[in-house]
Amino acid sequence: MGRRQSGSTTASLRERLAQAAARLMMENGIEDFGLAKRKAAEKLGVRDLGALPSNQQIAESLAERQRIFEADTHPHRIENLRRTALSVMDLLAPFEPRLVGAVLAGTATISSPIELHAFSDAPESIVWQLAEHGVNVRDCERRYRYGSKLAAQIPAYRFVMNGAEVVVAAFPENGIRQAPLSPVDQKPMRRAPRSEVAELVDD
Repeated sequence: MGRRQSGSTTASLRERLAQAAARLMMENGIEDFGLAKRKAAEKLGVRDLGALPSNQQIAESLAERQRIFEADTHPHRIENLRRTALSVMDLLAPFEPRLVGAVLAGTATISSPIELHAFSDAPESIVWQLAEHGVNVRDCERRYRYGSKLAAQIPAYRFVMNGAEVVVAAFPENGIRQAPLSPVDQKPMRRAPRSEVAELVDD
């Protein structure tokens, strides 16, 4: 009985932490699940690492909070971000761009960037393509995991379009065959081509 009660208590605490982390992500613009967990645990005075929720639990809590507290604004935000994503994907058509992350999942917060994967063995060609359309980019990097012991640093480019931050990660051409793992559920990341994104946008 004691063990069952302890398990129930842990589950309840994990749910509270997931809700607190989701609130931090939604209201403070935190994008990193690990940081949101740590801040939520600190806020609630929790030191037991075993009580920390999974990223999937936090993502579910975030989606629930957005449905409840941003019912009027959230759908418009997602649609606007997806429309901007389509515009960028048109510019990058030669590089078979794919939309990933929170904008695709529909859980983007006020500070979530539009995340795209593009594919070229010459990453600088992506920069040139954007420059031809008057887009000035800043170099950055993205770290992706492919397994428990396999990770890769991928060159990326950051810029603003239509008031939204955009990050384009430049994978090698054969990188289109294997998606990195999602930080949410640790499964291969969902990548949507332009046609799929267009279907998500209300005309």
